[in-house]
Amino acid sequence: MSKTKLYWICQLVGWFLYVLLNMFFYGLQHSLTNKDLITYFSWYPSGVLITHLFRYVVVKLNWLKFKTYIQIPLVVVASVISGTIFHFIQYIIDGLLNVRFAQVDLIDSVKTTIDLSFVFFFWSLIYFSFHFLSNYTRAEIQSLKWQATIKEIELNKLKSQLNPHFMFNAMNSIRALIDEDPIKAKEAITQLSNILRNTLMMEKNKVISFEEEIRIVTDYLNLEKIRFEERLHYSLNIVPGAATFSIPPLLLQTLVENGIKHGISKLTQGGEITIDTSMVKNNLLISIKNSGTYNENKESETGFGLKNTRDRLTYVYGDKASIEIFNGKEESVVTNIVIPQYNSEKYN
Repeated sequence: MSKTKLYWICQLVGWFLYVLLNMFFYGLQHSLTNKDLITYFSWYPSGVLITHLFRYVVVKLNWLKFKTYIQIPLVVVASVISGTIFHFIQYIIDGLLNVRFAQVDLIDSVKTTIDLSFVFFFWSLIYFSFHFLSNYTRAEIQSLKWQATIKEIELNKLKSQLNPHFMFNAMNSIRALIDEDPIKAKEAITQLSNILRNTLMMEKNKVISFEEEIRIVTDYLNLEKIRFEERLHYSLNIVPGAATFSIPPLLLQTLVENGIKHGISKLTQGGEITIDTSMVKNNLLISIKNSGTYNENKESETGFGLKNTRDRLTYVYGDKASIEIFNGKEESVVTNIVIPQYNSEKYN
């Protein structure tokens, strides 16, 4: 329903009820005559007309944009003026109905005007309150839209950082194989094309299924396995319940890449990387363990994947997701990620 239509419904129904209530209470103590009925029903067009003119002044002079301390005295004065006009109109109508105008009683006129002023003040209170709540709600919605837009821009920025970083490392891996082993280089290109096909399709998605992410990670590990040969070993232990979860695209792949680049690749004998999953309080716990040592004081040197992951988790899940990294046993680095069930209505 449009605001204009709602306004007229409230105007017509409100004043009609006001007239009926006054007639009802008057009729409890007096007998209603035809003149009384005409008088009361003359209130109806008078009230509608005066309050509509009141609204016209409010809109024309932009009273709704004024500060509250300015609005209040303006409304009080306008209510008194409206009450005075209403009382004057009724004095004219009563004079025409009785064929003569009664002598004006100043005290009674002031009392009646004050009573009517309260009626118009109450009308203005409802009108201003409605617009205040309406504007407040609209401002809240606009604020949420701006927050969502900023959130989306930041998330897209993180994605734009992610793909070039991944491409650079993957192409370096393939370049190292071209002269040494062309056949393995072709296999590597096939692995890379599988990853790129998936990432290009997922560019517009905020989250993907955990199953899809694991397929990308597997392709990446197979690609790196060609380069590192026996220096790289990996294993995946995925619980059945993990399939119901969704995570940001390339989230795990980035961390796995980080673990290989800054951990395993620096070890002469190579190392192992494992991905274990478990269910903790209806959340998915993903544990990535790789050979190497983590120095949190030098996180900036290894931190693209970590910082990117923290930011992306925050933008997608707020404080419902978490990530921690620490040194495990036997010279290993453990990264634990807690992922809640993704609800598009809740997190958008």
